[in-house]
Amino acid sequence: MAVLSYEISGSGPAVVLLHPIGLDRSFWSGLPAVLARRNTVIAVDTAGHGASPDAARPGNMRDRVDQAAALLEEIGPGKATLVGVSFGGMIAQQLALARPDLVSGLVLGGCPAAIPAQARKAILQRGADAEASGMAAVVDATLDRWFTAPFLSSLEAARVRARLLSDSPATWAAGWEAIAGHDALGRLGSLTMPALIIAGELDTATSLEAKRELAAAIPGSKLTILRNAPHMMHLECPDPFAEAVSDFLLSTGQA
Repeated sequence: MAVLSYEISGSGPAVVLLHPIGLDRSFWSGLPAVLARRNTVIAVDTAGHGASPDAARPGNMRDRVDQAAALLEEIGPGKATLVGVSFGGMIAQQLALARPDLVSGLVLGGCPAAIPAQARKAILQRGADAEASGMAAVVDATLDRWFTAPFLSSLEAARVRARLLSDSPATWAAGWEAIAGHDALGRLGSLTMPALIIAGELDTATSLEAKRELAAAIPGSKLTILRNAPHMMHLECPDPFAEAVSDFLLSTGQA
């Protein structure tokens, strides 16, 4: 039985939304409503987030993939397009590789194909800092990576701050453990479903070079760069992000 919490809206070809680390299925701005005009939208709380149960320790991608696959099999939508941002995009890559029978398309925002070995210690430290000193010790640095300076005074940024402060340091750390082990680069060439890579022009958390590498690794994929968009592009620039996703679904016959 699937263990993840989720919410379904709309009707039509299935689209699964996989959120970034520390957030939950409510952090998609207006995207679910836009997509639900033509699609069945399944917004998921990944393990340790929202109403889903805590993630196992140490965190790993295998569990995330197994849980998402079990959810899709239980709901039974047939193949689905996966839309993932940051951590959600990494999970989407791994799910498409492990279970291509469940995936009809990929939209990957703000994520790399792999975490370089030299970056893994710093990635793990983000979880260790929260476990040692609480979420308040990591929130400011996280928001600085995620948003532009002017957006930090917005109501949406305040909502993100509150969500992060309410997170469990243990499940936050489990997410970073899974991220540190992410490496799909050498296998992405086997994917055959259409894919869109969305990059924020002002993303300081994941370099444009990393997103170009991701796009080059997936045969036939398209790279779209959103002007003035940061790492959390779907929250700070929701309309251009939703337009890019909608256009992709229409152009690939999945809407």
